[in-house]
Amino acid sequence: MRFLFYQKEVPLTFAAVLIILLCIAFVTTALCVLLAKQLIWAVSAIGLGSAVIALAFFLFEARYAAAFELSVGAGLVSVLFIIGTSLVRKAER
Repeated sequence: MRFLFYQKEVPLTFAAVLIILLCIAFVTTALCVLLAKQLIWAVSAIGLGSAVIALAFFLFEARYAAAFELSVGAGLVSVLFIIGTSLVRKAER
């Protein structure tokens, strides 16, 4: 793989492929959040995107940041959004 500003051949390692796949997964979850018709699907995509970010943190050996992101971002925030969504639906009925 060659880059425009870098003339030498860059080996594509397993870590580089994994980073590219995580970036694609995060962009996909972001698009799912934006394009979701139902609120519960958007909230689920937010949690999944946060889990993807936590995996990226683990890959970069930031274990504390990954654990915090996984517990707060994917866990707590998603649960609070789901509870809030269910309460709004009950109030609308």
